Amino acid sequence: MEMKPIGIIHSPFQAASGVPIQPAFATDTEGSVEVAPEYAEALADLDGFERIWLLYWFDRAAPFKAQVKPYLDNQTHGLFATRAPARPNPIGLSCVKLLSVEGTTLNVGSIDILDGTPLLDIKPYASRFDRFDVTRNGWLDTAQKGSTRADDRFFETPGQGTTQ
Repeated sequence: MEMKPIGIIHSPFQAASGVPIQPAFATDTEGSVEVAPEYAEALADLDGFERIWLLYWFDRAAPFKAQVKPYLDNQTHGLFATRAPARPNPIGLSCVKLLSVEGTTLNVGSIDILDGTPLLDIKPYASRFDRFDVTRNGWLDTAQKGSTRADDRFFETPGQGTTQ
């Protein structure tokens, strides 16, 4: 399997500490996505969508951990029952607001991603397919109150959230 970035994500977040842990907690945060010029034609018609999914590489995350203590709870959980970035394949997923498309730059809102993160893919959010009413949310249904902002627990260089 081979993957290569198709662009780079820009945000005001230089370090992990303080980053909103999900787009729902980043409502006032804007950033941009710089798509490589060779993919310009693939951006056609994207501006008709209110939200887009960004898939990206957690390039500064710590190595895989099978058990983690997520931000929203004080208890340890299996990694695959969380959205922690210390994954076997550190792929991130965020559903951000698409504010505008200017050439190969996407201006986005509700961004919860570190500045300089490699972009792997973009997909449109379609409420017709992506919205499900659910009644079970696993441990989140009974989680102790945790933080909606990140600290550096899942990053290689404590205090900086970066290895670069």
